[in-house]
Amino acid sequence: MNTLRQAVHAYLRMRRDLGFKLREAGKALLDFSSYMQQRRAPYITQALALTWAQQPASAQPAYWARRLSFVRGFARYRSATDPRTQVPPQGLLPYRPHRARPYLYCDDEIRRLLRAALDMHCRYESGKLLPWVYYCLFGLLSVSGLRLGEARDLQLDDVDLKAGVLTVRNTKFGKTRLVPLHASTCQVLQDYIDRRERHWAKRPVSSYLFVSSWGNRLDYGEIHRTFYALSRQIGLRADGDHHGPRLHDMRHRFATNTLVNWYRSNQDPQRLLPVLSAYLGHVHVEDTQWYLNGCPELMAEAMRRVDHVWEDRP
Repeated sequence: MNTLRQAVHAYLRMRRDLGFKLREAGKALLDFSSYMQQRRAPYITQALALTWAQQPASAQPAYWARRLSFVRGFARYRSATDPRTQVPPQGLLPYRPHRARPYLYCDDEIRRLLRAALDMHCRYESGKLLPWVYYCLFGLLSVSGLRLGEARDLQLDDVDLKAGVLTVRNTKFGKTRLVPLHASTCQVLQDYIDRRERHWAKRPVSSYLFVSSWGNRLDYGEIHRTFYALSRQIGLRADGDHHGPRLHDMRHRFATNTLVNWYRSNQDPQRLLPVLSAYLGHVHVEDTQWYLNGCPELMAEAMRRVDHVWEDRP
């Protein structure tokens, strides 16, 4: 019979072949197999799974529940070949998921953020393109609804400005989708690409659309640090704030603005919602609906339509 660690590798290989990335789950399950090996436990028990999941003791309950969910999925798989396996039941580590409340940027805040990006000071010649990199990256996020990781992973071959389409590959759910762009967005991107070519002429540079001063793909941490610095500069965050508007909130802004525009142009948002869901790369329409909660303008447009229906009744 395969060892538990061999079974983990087989499980991860099978799930990844089906399109699941399992980055966090993969690391966690390998750690779980080491934990079981240290205790010389030949099969999964509920008690051992629970003890492992509740590490470290200082972590949040949501983190514990997520770790236990990784083991639960693997345990179901393992029980087919080892009937001694105990599958941790649902609700063993209950918690109420907490999602950050989205911040809905106004147009003026986006304009000030982009202007601040262009005004960034660069000490060295190698960083002279960075203001345009962040100007285009943040601008693209605000008008396209892309996830940050999707924009960061774009390569030059994924940008077809003649057709006005981005090819977004290997997204959160392992799918590839096409994202149409407005002509004005294409014009800005073309200007950036021209500047990019001039800046990196006769020097090695990666094929990613947005590159660092070293010519490689932008680092996540550096993107966030730049965004936080610019946010404080324009007053979106106070100095020392650990919470505030996020880059991901631009995705919320795009989704809510799209529906507001549909309402105002007398289109049918309920019928068009699956279109927005596909555009955003969601698997379920319910995921898109959550993005639309808490927008005063959207609620006002919905109430206006309800009032109009009641006015038409005899």
